[in-house]
Amino acid sequence: MGIARSNHRDGGRPASGRGGANGTVPHRLVFTIPSDFVAGRDVQERILEDVRNHGFDGHNFFAINLALEEALTNAIKHGNRLDPTKKVRVESKVSHKQAEIVVEDEGAGFRRSCVPDPTAEENLEKCSGRGILLIESYMNSVKWDRGGRRVRMVKVNEPTP
Repeated sequence: MGIARSNHRDGGRPASGRGGANGTVPHRLVFTIPSDFVAGRDVQERILEDVRNHGFDGHNFFAINLALEEALTNAIKHGNRLDPTKKVRVESKVSHKQAEIVVEDEGAGFRRSCVPDPTAEENLEKCSGRGILLIESYMNSVKWDRGGRRVRMVKVNEPTP
């Protein structure tokens, strides 16, 4: 139950190899998992291994780790409402220059503009509501589409200060 299952024909291995000598061709992983936190952690570990293998470290690695964990948690908990019959699809494309990760759930979706600001005084002591802010703060580009059911996140591998 906790094993991340890839819907890719080769079991989650790269679709395009390591990307040649300069690493410009992205290494691609694709997974479809149940709405289960253990399965989500398995996928997260596989993607983070790929990210690390492509030279992401320090702040860049931390940002991807945090954003991916938040996106998976949101998809499983808020999107699919822990419904074991609903799936989460995750795709990563990683090169030495950037990591692009897409997380999509089968839930009802949401409107980004309707999510309360977690930094507003009335929301400061609430136990949830910071995941979207963290994702948008740490990644270089974030796009919500398909009615809020899919997030596309990009992190550029920038020199660590």
